[in-house]
Amino acid sequence: MSLIGKEVTDFKAQAFVNGQFKEVTKADLLGKWSVFVFYPADFTFICPTELGDLADHYAEFRDIGCEIYSVSTDTHFVHKAWHDASETIKKITYPMIADPTGKITKDFEVYIEDEGLALRGSFVINPEGKIVSYEVNANNIGREAAELLRKVQAAQFVAAHGDQVCPAKWRPGAQTLKPTLDLVGKI
Repeated sequence: MSLIGKEVTDFKAQAFVNGQFKEVTKADLLGKWSVFVFYPADFTFICPTELGDLADHYAEFRDIGCEIYSVSTDTHFVHKAWHDASETIKKITYPMIADPTGKITKDFEVYIEDEGLALRGSFVINPEGKIVSYEVNANNIGREAAELLRKVQAAQFVAAHGDQVCPAKWRPGAQTLKPTLDLVGKI
């Protein structure tokens, strides 16, 4: 069963952000675009490369009105310790959500029950709190922030221009398509 169109369930979680602990709730998502990036655990190998890549692109996400939330089943205290210990993680200024009970991770269907960890799931959430795009990778396959940014931009475009769609490799300013009967079989 697809998660497209699923509304994010109410949640309340602690996050580490900008040197502080902060509570994050579903209400924080509403009215703006959001990205949830689930990863297995702090103090690991692929995870800091992904989270650092997101940190390097964070200003671009913010420029298009999108907040990033990274989520693991670690506690907010472990997020702080990792931030203090790793030069890569020190770059992060977006909220790092703690989900030690796995409630959020289970709701997004990326929880690995036998391990108590998350799969590498990336979710684009619209301002109404609904999932409009997602991708889940095995934990040995890293993701790229630039492609996730492109997906958010495409989701924003089609939300604003309902009669158009974004083809493969679409970037803002590139040509889109208007699905019509005349276009069938012509691409």
